[in-house]
Formats: sequence, C-alpha cells, structure tokens
Amino acid sequence: MDQALAEARAAAAAGEVPVGCVIVRDGQIVGQGHNRTLGERDPTAHAEMVALRHAAAVLGSDRLVECDIYVTLEPCAMCAGALSLARVRRLYYGAADPKGGAVESGVRLFSASTCHHRPEVYGGIAEDDAAALLRSFFAERR
Repeated sequence: MDQALAEARAAAAAGEVPVGCVIVRDGQIVGQGHNRTLGERDPTAHAEMVALRHAAAVLGSDRLVECDIYVTLEPCAMCAGALSLARVRRLYYGAADPKGGAVESGVRLFSASTCHHRPEVYGGIAEDDAAALLRSFFAERR
C-alpha cells in the first residue's frame, strides 16, 4: 500500500485527485498507476484502469488471476467492473468512498448476482493516510 500511496501523491502533484494503485503478482509489482483523467482528458483514466492496462501489457494477458490490487480509495463501479473482468484475486483498498464507491458502498457490484467474478476484498488498509491525502487535496481547492 505504501507504493499505492506514493502513486496517489504523484497524482496530487499533477493536480489530479490523489488516488494511486499497484498490482502485485508473486510479490512483484506488475502494474501501477494513478489518476490521469485531467492530464489525458480521459474519463476512464482512473488509477485502477491505468494500473490494469499496465499489468495486462506486462503479463501479456487480460486475465490477472494471480494478481492482487492495492488502491488508496474504494473503486467506483467502472473500476470494480474492470477488476471483475480481469479476474483479480484480491482487492485491498484504503479509504471508503460513500459517494462513488461500488464495492462496500453504493451499488456493491461484487454482491450482484450478475457479477462473474468476486475478488476477496479487504478495506481500510492505510485508511487514515489515504483519507488524509484526499482531505488535504480538496481543502486546498475550496
């Protein structure tokens, strides 16, 4: 999660919402990313999507079955759906997102009967650090 937090800080430094993500397989980082929606003018360039694309390219597969993902904020519906499609093994996330989250908040995508794959989910990992980054980022903009 420390590396995901570093990615989140990189996002903040670039003026993006500070969310960072890393994907790990066999103890090695195979994908990483942070929010790039503004810089790339791409609404799908969330940290998870950037990291998933990176890991898929590195591993040469769209199936990340032996991979675990660490992200600083609870994934939204788009990202949760992508994690399911990629068959990610475990999801570790930092801060809950009551407004936009879709794992344990909001639509709870993995609980839907139509969800094809449900990763193991562990929330609240380095939650205080992740939440502090977000609070600080938005406080500076108000």
